[in-house]
Amino acid sequence: MFNLILFGPPGSGKGTQSENIIAANGLQHLSTGNLLRNEITNQTPLGLKAKTFMDAGQLVPDEVVIGMVDNFMNAHPRANGFLFDGFPRTTAQCIALDALLQQKGTEINVVLALEVGEQELVKRLLGRGATSGRSDDTNETVIRARIKEYHDKTTAVATYYAQFNKVVNVKGEGTVESIYANLKKEIDARI
Repeated sequence: MFNLILFGPPGSGKGTQSENIIAANGLQHLSTGNLLRNEITNQTPLGLKAKTFMDAGQLVPDEVVIGMVDNFMNAHPRANGFLFDGFPRTTAQCIALDALLQQKGTEINVVLALEVGEQELVKRLLGRGATSGRSDDTNETVIRARIKEYHDKTTAVATYYAQFNKVVNVKGEGTVESIYANLKKEIDARI
């Protein structure tokens, strides 16, 4: 089983590259945002528990999120592996995820971090905002705050996995094809 975490700030092309990686490697896309929405929509016990916290304006506790990740992995027993998107976001979540994966006899193989300059990110997001209707992509101040928040949050995760030599920075500027080729090279070296 091959498991990877794909990092990238807003506008880095992470969504596009996730699709390419999943299609080429037969991985399951594990997005905690999607998991939360699905569990809440399906009114599962974990979904109802998560909704209670969210309705109170609180973060969903790590053990609830890990429970959802565990359920998703159990629902895909024949998966070649998983692409983690948006999770983990803290050192505690890294430790919990590693413990869960160890119980399943697997691990995170690589953390791929797309690197894109801030000016390029702002340009991409403003362009996306002009066509997508996403209000968070139309205000440069909001965009820069989102980029800062991304860097603040992911630093701890990168530091955690760097101690195991699992973090690889990949240039996220260029054509979709050239960026994917660089990601593929790093994946192929580890599969």
